[in-house]
Amino acid sequence: MNDLERLRLIDVLDQLREPWHGLFPEQQGDAAAQIVQHLVRSDIRGEIVTASALAQAGYAPYTTSMRKIDELLASGVIVRVKRSATGKSFALRPSPKFLKRYDDYLLKVKAILAATLGRRINAEEPDSYYFGAPLASQVQRPTSLSRKDGGDRPDMRFLLADDNYFIAMQNLWGDFRNDFGSRRDIELARLPQLYQLTLENAQRPVSRYHLTALNIPWIGEFASKGLIRPIDAELSSLLLNKDDFHESFWAAGQYGGKQYGIPVYCTIETLALRRDLLQDAGLPPPATFDQVINVGRALHAPSHGRYGIVWNAGRGMPIASTFLFLLADCGEHLVPRSQAGDPGATPHLPVEASLRVLDYMHRLVEISPPDVTALDWESSFDIFLRGDAAMTYCWSMRSARFEYDTRSRVKRRVSYLAHPAGPHGHSTAPLGGFVLTIPVNLPDDQLHSAVEAMAWMMAPDSVRSHVKNGLPFLPRFSVVSDPEVMLSSPIVNFVEKVAEKHMLDAWARPAIPLYTKLEAILGTEIHDALTGRKSDRTAIDAIRLGFERLQQPARRGGAAGPVRLHPAPGARRSNSRPVAAS
Repeated sequence: MNDLERLRLIDVLDQLREPWHGLFPEQQGDAAAQIVQHLVRSDIRGEIVTASALAQAGYAPYTTSMRKIDELLASGVIVRVKRSATGKSFALRPSPKFLKRYDDYLLKVKAILAATLGRRINAEEPDSYYFGAPLASQVQRPTSLSRKDGGDRPDMRFLLADDNYFIAMQNLWGDFRNDFGSRRDIELARLPQLYQLTLENAQRPVSRYHLTALNIPWIGEFASKGLIRPIDAELSSLLLNKDDFHESFWAAGQYGGKQYGIPVYCTIETLALRRDLLQDAGLPPPATFDQVINVGRALHAPSHGRYGIVWNAGRGMPIASTFLFLLADCGEHLVPRSQAGDPGATPHLPVEASLRVLDYMHRLVEISPPDVTALDWESSFDIFLRGDAAMTYCWSMRSARFEYDTRSRVKRRVSYLAHPAGPHGHSTAPLGGFVLTIPVNLPDDQLHSAVEAMAWMMAPDSVRSHVKNGLPFLPRFSVVSDPEVMLSSPIVNFVEKVAEKHMLDAWARPAIPLYTKLEAILGTEIHDALTGRKSDRTAIDAIRLGFERLQQPARRGGAAGPVRLHPAPGARRSNSRPVAAS
């Protein structure tokens, strides 16, 4: 159960209590329960609560509330925590032992509500379904996937990425009002693990999964190796109109002239800014690499716990992606766009542009946290979320959490820009996201169920539910035209405007068969250059040599095997999972 579910269940309990208090004002004997509930809600939101503020919250007369607070302290239900180094001021919070018991209580409440109001049976575990979405978000269910005549539901399995979009999809699939899905049907994995699990699944005689989500640049590898099914024949039954998708987005599921998957969501990498800090300093939003550095230096104040910028510079996949996006900002790509979908596409590293990118990255390090070269997407994101950086390069999908995450310290203070232009380049919006695919080793008799599940995940109602609950991405045009969707988040408007200006760049990370191997080389050598293990020139030479060696087996008619994607060694990880729909 996540924090959003907890908050909504607490809100339900409050709403159930209000009619009683309104009709029987003389019988309000649950002040202790309300005091504790107030503390639990504040603890989830990261709010500081003092004893005097809690006593004045209106749950009982002041003296009665103070007596109840003393009793709760004595019993260990709540504890004092120091607010300052002197130890003279304290805040209150629920004790860890009580929070565990309160979580058990909320799970029981959730199960009762789900069995009474929803489509769930009493025997199901509460964590198999979700209680975090408002009633307005309910989505039309796929009837053929529902439980038949009170029997077991169809056995479906999906392998998806561990991010806030797919967590929300997991919740929607397992919504307490549905009877066709369980949250346990969906397995979530971080990117390196997702790649390995998908490859391992392809080696099995029969696929464990009906659908798998592939990172957009992986499509070329999986399609060229025959590990995923072409779905051109299934598109008619999906009732999807490709003209309802942005051209760059729809093409992300193609390889060699065939459609291998449906883009389930699109995200762009944006430069997020602390608008309030720039305004206070009288600084304009940066439009070029040099201007990013100037703004970052002006706002860099590490002695006050604030850095000029935070970004993804961890070894491996994070820094490789960052390098390629910045290279595109300089007007260069590893593979010419004209070779998109060409199995014989050959990568070439533009030396001078690469050196300019490395120069920019070195300057970014100077205005970044000391451990920036160990940061991945989640850890760098958390630093900005806490208010500890003035700027960050981040995915638009994650940026929704700036407004909705209960831990956010930057709510309503963030503006978004496309990537500032590099030397000899222009402003771009690097495209990312995932494509839903069907493993080639899925038995034919299960293909229909897989196609119907894919159709449900891509249905406009499902997409609208995600967007209205704060998950911005480039959706189908028919969804973007929904006024309620456009008003749901500032990032939704930003993404749509970027698309209208034709700034999307889906080729910064070319979806060619060798991509993951190219990424592994870049992730090592660029990191070595940035951390001083090698000079920039030496690292560039090593990359070019590595690219040349990769292409030699292909020229001899062989094929390079899969590469193991390692996360950055020692990368700082967030201990908290992304809050669904936030």
